[in-house]
Amino acid sequence: MTNTLAIGLGLMILGGLAVDAFLTGGDGFMFLASKMIDFLDWIAFWR
Repeated sequence: MTNTLAIGLGLMILGGLAVDAFLTGGDGFMFLASKMIDFLDWIAFWR
């Protein structure tokens, strides 16, 4: 991964989080964060 690609991807992620925070107050991010925690717990169980 080149530096340009990494910076572009990082800016896209930050932009998506900013749009989510502006339009829905961060509800989408909180939903994804809670699902990610559940997923990590599930993975730890199978480890």
